[in-house]
This record gives sequence, C-alpha cells and structure tokens, in this order.
Amino acid sequence: MDLKLILQTISTVFIIVTSICYAYQFVYLFIPLLSKKRITKSDKLNRYAVLIPARNEEKVLPNLIESIHLQDYPAELITIYVIADNCTDNTAKVALDSGAKVFTRFSTEQIGKGYALNYLLSEIDKTDGLESFDAFLVFDADNLLQRDYIRQINHLYADGYDAFCGYRNTKNFGSNWISAGYGVWYLHDSTHLNRSRMAVGASCMVNGTGFGFSREVLHKCGQWEFFTLTEDIEFSVWCAANGIKIGYCHDAILYDEQPITFPQSWRQRTRWVQGGIQILFKRSKELFRGMVKGGWRSYSCFEFATLSAWGYILGILSGITASAATIVNYGVGAFLISLPFALISFYLSLLAVGAWTVLTEWNRIRAKTRHKILGVFAFPMYMLTFIPIAIFAPFCKFQWTPVDHTVAVSESDMLSK
Repeated sequence: MDLKLILQTISTVFIIVTSICYAYQFVYLFIPLLSKKRITKSDKLNRYAVLIPARNEEKVLPNLIESIHLQDYPAELITIYVIADNCTDNTAKVALDSGAKVFTRFSTEQIGKGYALNYLLSEIDKTDGLESFDAFLVFDADNLLQRDYIRQINHLYADGYDAFCGYRNTKNFGSNWISAGYGVWYLHDSTHLNRSRMAVGASCMVNGTGFGFSREVLHKCGQWEFFTLTEDIEFSVWCAANGIKIGYCHDAILYDEQPITFPQSWRQRTRWVQGGIQILFKRSKELFRGMVKGGWRSYSCFEFATLSAWGYILGILSGITASAATIVNYGVGAFLISLPFALISFYLSLLAVGAWTVLTEWNRIRAKTRHKILGVFAFPMYMLTFIPIAIFAPFCKFQWTPVDHTVAVSESDMLSK
C-alpha cells in the first residue's frame, strides 16, 4: 500500500478518536446555563474532622483556622486537626495557639501530602477515635473558607454523597499572569467540569484541596492509601472505579493561593504530570475495570481516562501521526509552515474558553477589572506552557516539593476585595 495513504488514514483515525473522546468538554461549557439549583433533601447535621496538612505554613495557617471558627455551622460539630509535617518553623505553635489539635511528623523518606494525611488519620484514631466523626474535610493551609462552606458541603453529605468537593477560587488572582492563569483554570474546572458532571449525574473530580469523604469511605479504602504525587486525582479515580460518586457544591466556596513565579509553577506542574504517570501504572486496571460496569461509573471512568496520562498519550499519538502525514504528503517546509497556525488555533480556542469562564464567573473573582481581563489572555499561556512541562516531566526526578505560601489575608479581607 501507498505509505502516504497509510499515514493519512492513521492520522485521520487518531484525529476522529481524539475528537470523540474530548467532545464532552465542549458540551460541558454550556450545561451550567441549563442546570437547576440543587434542592437539599436533608438538613441533618453531621460531625466533621477538619484535616490540615501543613509544612512551614506559619504565615497563612492562622487565617484558615480563623475562617473555620467563623463558619455558620455548629462549632461543637467541628474539630480542627493540623499535621505539622517536616516543619522547621512555628507552624505547630501557631496552629495550637489558634485552637487546633496538633500532631507533628518528621520523615525523610515518606514525603508528601498523602503520607501526612495517613499519619494524621492514624493519630486521630489512636486519640479521639475515627468513630467520633461522620466525615472528614481536607484543606491546605493557605485556604480560606466562606462562612457557609461547611454548611453547604453538609447538604451534599446529608443528601447521600459519601465524597464531596466545593468551588475553588483564588486569593491572589490579580498578582500576575501566572496566578491569573491558575485562577481561570480552577474556575473552569469548578464551573464547566464539576458542575456539569453533577448535572449529568456523573462523579466529580477532587482538585487538590477543599474536599471530603465519609467515615465509611475511609474504611472502604483502608485508611488513606493514596500516596502518588497527585493523591487527589488518585482518590478521584479510586472513587469512580469503586462506585463512589463524588458530589460537587457550587456554593461551597474556598480561596487558595497560586504560585506567582514561573520556576515554582514549573516544579508544581511537573509534579502533577509525574503524578499522572504514577496513577497510569497504579490505577489503570481499576479504571478500565470500572469502564465496563455500566451507568455513571463507566462514563466517569472513561472521562477520567481522557484526563489522565492515557489522554496525554492519545493526544501525543494524534499529534505525531498528523505531523508525519503532513511531512510525507507535503514536505518538511509545509509542516514547519503549519506549526504556527496550529499554535495560533490552539491559543484562540483556549482564549475563548478563558473568556467564557471569566464572563460567567465575573462576580466571584476577587480582583480588579483589569486583572480579570488579564486572566483571559493569561489562561492560554498558562495552558500552552504545559506542553514543554509534559515533555520534560517524565525525565525529571519524581519527588514532592512544597509550594511557598505568603499571602496572609483574613476571610473578611478576602470578601471585601
């Protein structure tokens, strides 16, 4: 057979398959416009343990704990636990002074948020007992909660969801293009992905912080056994594969701090890509087993596969075959000429997503008008820089590295922006 025809056929097949696999993301952009406000079925009050892994977070941790104390939820039903993990500052002291129960941990081998959570839960089990709580909420030390956050999340749990997450907003959206790019991504993830998943009856995906799970889920997964570099995504995949639907509450709003330097962002996103690779080897069997179960579980496992390393592999293969077909059929010159046009098309499509996200979430973004507009143009640059990160990440050392947090603002200051 003609090599040109073979390559063209393979390229076309990959393009069609890739388009089909990601078509849902286009549909998701508009589903929130049609979704109705959830009607809470139960007002049952549950007891929560708040879990905060913290590493050298003395600057920002007191503000988070204060925002928890200010919740419009019965204080006697909330217990705050901080695990001061490999700290060299006064994190443990400021947490204790702020009214939290504190445990300390030092390990040079088991490093990362997953290990810290596992240790904290085991210490709670030895002291107050896991049975003292109905569910557990996980926050990063730099977070701030709106005053109704736990009440809103409680609606999800009371309505039967055994895992849940909220709306992730940004404290420092207006710092620069990097923080703005992150901010738009998290708004898009909350509004156009998780909110749409809820509307179609699929399982949502935990994204880093501001999530929770019931005691029953903790027992089912065997304490906290998620130790990859992206333990949040690993937990989401495990939930979908095991038939545990993660609920999302659009009105449970938290704010967290985003990186403002490119080296810091590069390290963090390298860790994300490496974590995806770890999940590829560790959880793919469960993921594909879930895809044949039927119902929402099959769809959620399919969707999570497209957003995992499997999706990256499909995208890479599609790009390689399309490039090869162009070179063979039209020559290297034509391929080089097509590259900038492909990048411009990609940029414009991301620009449209960013603009749509900022427009729909305009009133929730705590930043000046010019910074919101900057976010529209920053989002494509933020996403495009994932390309070199994805290329180099597999060849870098796999390790968890902390992100410095310095934006110390109170909940009232945040809401006054």
